Amino acid sequence: MRRSFRNRRAGLGYFLYEGLRSVLVHTFMSFASVTIIAACLLITGTFGLVAYNIDLTVRSLGDLSTIMLFVDEDLSERDAKNLQNRLTAVANVEKALFVSRDALLESFLKSIGEDAYLLEGIEADNPLRHAYQVSMKDISQHKETVAALMKIDGVASSNSDLEVSDRLVQIRRVVNLISFTLIAMLGAVSVFIISNTVKLALFSRREEIAIMRMVGATNHFIRAPFVVEGVALGLLAAGLAYLCQWGVYGYITRALGEGTRIFAMVPFSDFSWPLIFILLAVGAFIGVVGSSLSIRKFLKV
Repeated sequence: MRRSFRNRRAGLGYFLYEGLRSVLVHTFMSFASVTIIAACLLITGTFGLVAYNIDLTVRSLGDLSTIMLFVDEDLSERDAKNLQNRLTAVANVEKALFVSRDALLESFLKSIGEDAYLLEGIEADNPLRHAYQVSMKDISQHKETVAALMKIDGVASSNSDLEVSDRLVQIRRVVNLISFTLIAMLGAVSVFIISNTVKLALFSRREEIAIMRMVGATNHFIRAPFVVEGVALGLLAAGLAYLCQWGVYGYITRALGEGTRIFAMVPFSDFSWPLIFILLAVGAFIGVVGSSLSIRKFLKV
């Protein structure tokens, strides 16, 4: 059993040594591969982080997720309050807060400040209606939610920023679509690059591989060093992409911070650890897939 463990440990050492040695032997090709793959990861990472920030911004805009509903003027305050359960029963409604007409008038008078004296005595004949502040769970369903609320008997009209929320949702969808498309396209490019790098190593060692097969070496034994090479290239590219992403994200954050206060980027430190793990995992996966495809085709297995 000890001998078996030692053999495995020796085999693992051989795989690591040969795989890393191949990276150093083909320095130019390895450098080109790491650079291109890092660029692919950087581009997809940047769009992914922008999409993430847009999604957080859309979710954090509470005003856009609020619909102001005005009830029928013929309803008494008691009847208006009874609508609450029916409003909260609508699928996308998070909560419905009743606001009396007196509270609405008081809020309006405060909003106009010193000019409130022009409306002195209006309290005696309040023209406003009882209302509800309805909060939505998902503003992407804004239009559908308003339509469902307006079907409830006793609801007279609504007021909400439908156009603004629709624009933001559309922007989020476009950015997400671009991000997913880039991930697919640049992921395929990365696999292709690693595959060709490993092919170069396979070609340079073709005679050695032929001899190994003649003396009975298994496909796994032949394949493992090249998989190690692919994973090493992927991990190096992921590390380089992370460092570049740090700088690029900081530049974008400063640029947007100077240009607008509406769209605030999340600090890089908030997701730096998850990001490095994701990039390393993606880099290793690309390395395994790229090298495996190349070896399988070369060995005809």
